Amino acid sequence: MKVVLDTNVIMSGLFFGGVPAEILLAWRRGTITIVVSSEILEEYWATGARLAERFPPVNPAPFLRLVSAGALLVKPHRLLESACDDPDDDKFLECAIASTASAIVTGDKALLRLSPFRGIPIVKPRALAEGLFRT
Repeated sequence: MKVVLDTNVIMSGLFFGGVPAEILLAWRRGTITIVVSSEILEEYWATGARLAERFPPVNPAPFLRLVSAGALLVKPHRLLESACDDPDDDKFLECAIASTASAIVTGDKALLRLSPFRGIPIVKPRALAEGLFRT
């Protein structure tokens, strides 16, 4: 299952644990495939660096190196017109379209309001985790 993870999911998993951390572990175990674009990776790294200054015990770099090397990298096309209230979030939509992702996972309300976007569900981390870990 290919998923696009919003930056808030990656950072929550790295810095605070909980359900987002379970999703990151699912990727490490090969249960899901994380799909990224170069623009998304840049945002992961920039946000990780800012958060590492605020929470010095956590170093996101090792995990972000793994994501940079192991995620499925796509080259998306720009949307003709911004679809999200925050145009900076369009990169997640573009990546999902380019990769035919199964879902976009986010805690961002502006993105969640768009679900489904061109047939791609946009879900909260808990919804993805419940689908992955249901027994």
